[in-house]
Amino acid sequence: MPRPKKNDNSAATVGYEAQLWQMADALRGSMDAAEYKHVCLGLLFLKYISDAFEEKHAALLAEKDEGADPEDPDEYRAMSIFWVPPEARWPHLKAQARQATVGQLVDDAMAGIERDNPALKGVLPKDYARPALDKQRLGQLIDMISNIRVGDEASRAKDVLGRVYEYFLSQFASAEGKKGGEFYTPRCVVKLLVEMLEPYRGRVYDPCCGSSGMFVQSVEFIRAHAKGNGHGGNTGAKAKADISIYGQESNYTTWRLARMNLAIRGIDSGQIAQGDTFHNDRHPDLKADFILANPPFNISDWGGERLRDDKRWQYGVPPAGNANFAWVQHIVHHLAPAGVAGFVLANGSMSSNQSGEGEIRRSLIEADLVDCMVALPGQLFYSTQIPACLWFLARDRRGSPLPPRGGGVGGVGARFRDRRRQVLFIDARKLGPLVDRTHRELTDEDIARIADTYHAWRGEKEAGEYADVPGFCKSAPLDEVRKHRHVLTPGRYVGALRQEDDGEPFEEKMQRLTATLREQQAEAAKLDAAIAANLRELGYGV
Repeated sequence: MPRPKKNDNSAATVGYEAQLWQMADALRGSMDAAEYKHVCLGLLFLKYISDAFEEKHAALLAEKDEGADPEDPDEYRAMSIFWVPPEARWPHLKAQARQATVGQLVDDAMAGIERDNPALKGVLPKDYARPALDKQRLGQLIDMISNIRVGDEASRAKDVLGRVYEYFLSQFASAEGKKGGEFYTPRCVVKLLVEMLEPYRGRVYDPCCGSSGMFVQSVEFIRAHAKGNGHGGNTGAKAKADISIYGQESNYTTWRLARMNLAIRGIDSGQIAQGDTFHNDRHPDLKADFILANPPFNISDWGGERLRDDKRWQYGVPPAGNANFAWVQHIVHHLAPAGVAGFVLANGSMSSNQSGEGEIRRSLIEADLVDCMVALPGQLFYSTQIPACLWFLARDRRGSPLPPRGGGVGGVGARFRDRRRQVLFIDARKLGPLVDRTHRELTDEDIARIADTYHAWRGEKEAGEYADVPGFCKSAPLDEVRKHRHVLTPGRYVGALRQEDDGEPFEEKMQRLTATLREQQAEAAKLDAAIAANLRELGYGV
C-alpha cells in the first residue's frame, strides 16, 4: 500500500498536539473514551481561563500602587477575561494534585467559576469527585496540563487551546467510533462548507451544532478574510461582530462542549440552545441568512410519527423511518428570503425513492431551491463509512448586480448571476489523500478547487469564468435533471474524465494491445500447465 500523502491541513499533522494527546491518552487507563473526554477537556478549559486570569492578575498586582485592585472582578470582565475565584485558580489545584481530595477540589473550582460567570452556568463538568475516577491519574493529568500555557495572551493569539481542543475532539471521535463521531464533523468538511457559503455577516444557524465546529470555522473564515474583501481595515474581532450565531444540540454533554468551544474562542454572541430540534425547536421564529449543518445520517427514531401535520413539511411529509428530509425541510423553513444553506447528508438522499423521499426531492428541485450538489470522497468521517454528499440550497437565485461584499445582510443572495432552473453538480470523490489507513482528508487545494468552482458558477467576479469540466463539474439545466427523474447524483451529470490523447494511431494501438494480450494468454497457459504438473506429482492430478 502506498504511503499516505502528507496533508498540511490535516488534524493528524498539527505538531505537538499529537504528543500531548499521547500523554493524555496514556493516563486514561481503562476509562471509557466518552467519559474521559469530559474529564480531559474540562481541565483544559479550566487551565485556559486560569492562565488568562493569572496573567491579568500579575499585571494588576504590578499596578497596585497606582490604585489597581487585582481582586476586583470588574477589572477582568472589562477585558473580557473570566473572573476566577481563589479556589479555582490553577496554582491552587496544582499544589493539591497529589491529594486524595483533588476530585472534590476540581468540582468546587468548576462550581465557583460558574457561580461568578453567568455565561458559563451549567456548562462545566462537575463530577471529578466520583469514586470511579482514579484520583492518582487525575493528579497526573493536572500535572501534565500544568506544563502547557494555553490561556495567556501569546497563546490566545496563536489559538493554542483552540487547536488542542479541536485535535482532542477529533481523537476522541476516533476512539469512540460511531458513538462519538456522530457529534464531530471533520475540519476539512466544515471548512469546505464555510468557504463555499462565505458567511461574512448576518444570522448563522446550525440546527444540530454538535461541538460548534461550524461556528468556530465561520469566525475563523471572517478573520482570515478580514482585509481585502470589502472589509477594508476591519480586524477579525470587528468582523466577527457582524454575525449572530444560533444553534441547537439535543445531547446535553455535547451541548456543554459546544459552549466551552465557543468560550475558548471568545465567541460570546452565540445563542446555543439545548433540546430536540424537531420536537422542541428553540429558535422557532428564526430566519437565517446562512445555515450550515451535519445532521445525523438516516436516523429512524426521530419521532416523525408525532409530527405528521407539522408546518415545516411544505414539500411533503418525511417518512417516520428516516429523518433526512425532515432535516432538509427544517433547514428550508428557517432560511431567510435571501438565505443560503449548506449541509451534509448520506448519499442515499440524492436518489432514494422510498417512502415518498423521491417526491419530496422532486418538489424541492421544482421549487428551484437546489443550487449545488457535491459528491464527497469516502472515509472522511469517523462515525460512518456511509458515503456522504453536500447539499446547497438558496432561496433567491435570481441574481442582480454585485454590491460590495459585506454590504448588508439583505444582499446575501443578491450578488450572483441568475442561476434559476439550473443545478451545479461537482464530483469530488477522487479528491483527498489518505492521512492514515482508514481516514481521508481534503487538502486546502482540494477545498479551494471545489469552492472556486462554485463561486465562479454563481458569478463572483474574482473567481473567474465558469466552465464545465468532464468528470468533475457540470451545470445542468432543470430539463436534464427531470430526464434523470430528479436524481441528484453528480456522477450522472459530470460524465467521464477526459483522457489525454497519447498521439498513437488507433490501428497501431490495437495491433500492439492485441499482441500483448496474446503474449499474456500464452504465458497464462504455461502457468496453468506448470500448476497441473505440480498437482499430479502430489497425487492430485485428474
